Amino acid sequence: MKKLLLLALFCGSAAAADLMICNGDYALCAASGSVPSGKTIRVEGKVFPEGVAICPVLTGRSVGNPKLMNSSCDAPPGKVWSLFSLETEYPQAPDWTVQKAVPRTFVTDATSTGGMSNQWSFLCDKQTKKTNGVTLANCHGPINESPWTNGHVAPGTASFSAAPVGAPNPVGANVPTK
Repeated sequence: MKKLLLLALFCGSAAAADLMICNGDYALCAASGSVPSGKTIRVEGKVFPEGVAICPVLTGRSVGNPKLMNSSCDAPPGKVWSLFSLETEYPQAPDWTVQKAVPRTFVTDATSTGGMSNQWSFLCDKQTKKTNGVTLANCHGPINESPWTNGHVAPGTASFSAAPVGAPNPVGANVPTK
């Protein structure tokens, strides 16, 4: 039931034409935090601080945004897309053992670690060495960018993530207001 509700929220907030189903390797950043890289990233003409999240690489069906992925699920060699899936148990930091995802809501703030990070449909660099048997990827995406509107997410915005409390700039999204 939770999977269906999550999928309805996700798909109901984006036009069906703005989604594509991929099958293969992808990074799942839903339970990761994101640290500022000191660089910026441009998304559909808007500039955001860039965040880097370490995320497990999974294999299977996932959902991507074709506008951000050049309409292709194929990532360049050594890279993988950070995508959305309905997995509820997957490797998570700090030891990368398989754990149940625990979705939560939080409110963003103006500190350097109090925002939210949108890693959805951005490229990641696969790490060459596995950690605890898990392939990980360094994923680069915007901090405080709404995946629904491409707008800036202001401090004080309700957001959701499966990252644990205390994770910097949890990967997730702002709660849609409409």
